Amino acid sequence: MKLRRRRFIQLATSAAVLSAGSRGSRAQAYPSRSITLVVPFPPGGSTDVAGRILADRMAAALGQPVIIEKVGGAGGSIGVGRVARAIADGYTIDIGQWDTHVAVVIYNVNFDLQTAFAPIGLISLNPQLLVARRAFPADDLKSLIAWMKSHPGEAKLVNQVAAAQVGGLLLEKLTGTKVLFVPYRGAGPGMTDLISGQVDLMIAQAAVMMPQVRAGTIKALVNLSSQRSSSIADIPASDEAGVPGLYLSGWFGLFAPRATPPDIIAKLNSAMVQALAEPTVQQRFTELGLDIASREQQTPEALAAFHKAEVEKWWPIIKAAGLRGD
Repeated sequence: MKLRRRRFIQLATSAAVLSAGSRGSRAQAYPSRSITLVVPFPPGGSTDVAGRILADRMAAALGQPVIIEKVGGAGGSIGVGRVARAIADGYTIDIGQWDTHVAVVIYNVNFDLQTAFAPIGLISLNPQLLVARRAFPADDLKSLIAWMKSHPGEAKLVNQVAAAQVGGLLLEKLTGTKVLFVPYRGAGPGMTDLISGQVDLMIAQAAVMMPQVRAGTIKALVNLSSQRSSSIADIPASDEAGVPGLYLSGWFGLFAPRATPPDIIAKLNSAMVQALAEPTVQQRFTELGLDIASREQQTPEALAAFHKAEVEKWWPIIKAAGLRGD
């Protein structure tokens, strides 16, 4: 009887050691193949640009390629939906933002934005700019408002994502003006038509705007924030431009499917943190007008809290505005 009991204890101990070894092997083995980073918008937008910069440096840290997969359409809901339904093994993640992880509710998505994802880390806080075509007869926010009041409903505003629509509605409400919303599938096509003069105004993240602003093909009117950004300090913020309250959120964060193991999330977060600490990445983000999140904000826990606060702030506003996805 004692021999049988001793034998049972030995087998149980061996099984526990093997189980622990298996868990350790999984952590060490990840990643053993390429990782897909879903960019939920068409090429040419700020999400695509920032995603490519980050993917390149994260690949070096992880020792495996990070492949960009652009899945555009329906305000980013198709792309983030792909990640929400993906296997939770760390091989499919997305670069999300306000449009895709807050405002995408206007598309009646079939997943819960608050529970479908495992936050990896906050990447950056992104100034949103209101810009105009080069020949538009206004060079700042005050002259734009004056022109719009004398030409009600004539200013054609690119409506490429929910943020642009919310920004346009907020501009109307705070200034007593009207704009004409022109639908676009993404920032890239909208920018093309803005440069060619087919539309007048556009609201988007500085990352997609600044190269054209610096090239002189379009002009920046205002940074939709309460104060100037350190990365684009020459562009006035809404308060000093004369319209306090004309603020619009902008940020990038990495998300994985819900139930992705914590050890895998930790490895992805470590690679992201390493990438954001590199001087070349910091320089590129500054050139794009993106303010890299502080080290404290880059943790999975910090992104979870940040995302929760964004949802609680903006969902009532989006509902009150009656926004619906096309």
